[in-house]
Amino acid sequence: MAQAADRTVFVVDDDAAALDSLVLLLRSDGLYPSGYSSAVEFLDALPTEARGCVISDVRMPGMDGVQLVRALKQMASPLPIILVTGHADVSVAVQAMKAGASDFVQKPYESEQILRLVRAALEENDEALDANARRNRVLSRIESLTARERQVLDLIMEGASNKLIASSLTISPRTVEIYRANVMSKMRADSLSELIRMTLASGAA
Repeated sequence: MAQAADRTVFVVDDDAAALDSLVLLLRSDGLYPSGYSSAVEFLDALPTEARGCVISDVRMPGMDGVQLVRALKQMASPLPIILVTGHADVSVAVQAMKAGASDFVQKPYESEQILRLVRAALEENDEALDANARRNRVLSRIESLTARERQVLDLIMEGASNKLIASSLTISPRTVEIYRANVMSKMRADSLSELIRMTLASGAA
């Protein structure tokens, strides 16, 4: 399945022949690859809002593939990283996965194998970005609450009843109901469980 043009497969390999070969393979599958001969060159050129995934060789002079994974994680990049190695090096595979690599593949690999990994990585990136967008939407709704409505939300998240909220805030139960209705409306929650679920997922609770 072809991906939208705004999803780039960033390929990093100091071996020019291997880099060109992989870029051609990805392009032939309807993907949008962009090649780099070093990890530093790639990081220098990486757009802030990049979407897609990264395929990097492990053994490279200067910054290697595992160090690249760590650098991307430090930047909080949502790009999944697939590492490729020509060495049967289990310890490097373990290091890579611990550092945050999405997958690891050994040369020589089948074309369909790398394409399958890329498709999975692109789906993973879409899901991460969708989840992030959902979280930001909920956070912006929380920011739209008044100070008192936020207090009511916080008490709801603690499991407080209307009576307990009224007592805590020194207001009437009827006023709590009004604030609670406002919170539900502004948060666009159809039920209490949905309100609690979305607030928890946003990390605001």
